[in-house]
Amino acid sequence: MIRALGLVAVLALSQPAQAQLVIRRPAAAPLPPQSAVLTKIAFGSCMKETVPIPALRGVVAGHPDLFLAMGDNVYGDDPGTDPALPILTKAYRDLAQNADFVALNASVPVLATWDDHDFGANDAGEAYGGKRRAEALFEGFWGKSALGQDHPGVYGARVFGPKGQRVQIILLDTRSFRSDLKPSERPGAKGMERYMPDTSADKTMLGAVQWAWLEKQLKVPADIRLIVSSVQVLADGHGYEAWHTLPLERAHLFNLIKASKAKGVVILSGDRHMAALYRQDGLVDYPQVELTASALNRSMRATNDEMSSQQIGPAYAPNNSGLIEMDWAGRSLRLSIRNEAGNEVQGLTVPLAQLGL
Repeated sequence: MIRALGLVAVLALSQPAQAQLVIRRPAAAPLPPQSAVLTKIAFGSCMKETVPIPALRGVVAGHPDLFLAMGDNVYGDDPGTDPALPILTKAYRDLAQNADFVALNASVPVLATWDDHDFGANDAGEAYGGKRRAEALFEGFWGKSALGQDHPGVYGARVFGPKGQRVQIILLDTRSFRSDLKPSERPGAKGMERYMPDTSADKTMLGAVQWAWLEKQLKVPADIRLIVSSVQVLADGHGYEAWHTLPLERAHLFNLIKASKAKGVVILSGDRHMAALYRQDGLVDYPQVELTASALNRSMRATNDEMSSQQIGPAYAPNNSGLIEMDWAGRSLRLSIRNEAGNEVQGLTVPLAQLGL
């Protein structure tokens, strides 16, 4: 065991040909017991590990039961030419010493999935050569907060609460198995900035094994189901990464939800360096809603005029987090976008009856 920079670093045994350091996060708040009734879940994405993260102070001040780290939890893009991924390794070391992250980690339980910048390369998918080492780093850092350590990829699920108040949290992996995306024919053009929809039948977002797992998860007894996708699902107002780039896979997701008769599904997403609310009818047997929360400290601009066909209200561009509040007695959910101070700037109340409950 090696002690460096006040952190505990251990040797990873997943690649016996060469010992590699895995960075552990500081002592963390324990996850709630399975019986716990959850009433407030905060979530966010896109945080640069080497600078302050004031939005996490707002999260801590709100005393949520749980925080969902939805990806781009570090910015460790690594070309993968060195199989040890030293840039990504250093990013985790820096996050473990970031005062705002340390405070959140010590006081709020966390569940985590990843996106491209903690996967290891911008917009990367299945073909990224460093993904096995990146997964070892991810799982080593997040520990029990990283679900699915018994299979390739970082997807997993947990259920909290008794019957009538059960919240299922499904964390998808939209990186490890995702096919290459189709480049835009007009890069930079509005709505076609980087990628175009690809209807090839052999393209996948989740991969066959994860799809089969998700089908089973949607049949697990639960009341509210939070599906966490690092990339947006409903939005169609841009040409960047999102489920709309693989429309057959997007349709498969909603067909699966409908066929499983899963009620209470709400989608949470990140990635886009802006926050917004979405609602679309006709996909499942009740209105499908989504809240995108991004970025915790990587805002790219003061305003954002992006508008998708399903979007509710304007996008919020400054640094932000998201919050979902379950009012079990009042039989409703409140989805809200929160500014750096943790104050609501935009929100949507959804009666549970509208989600089929």
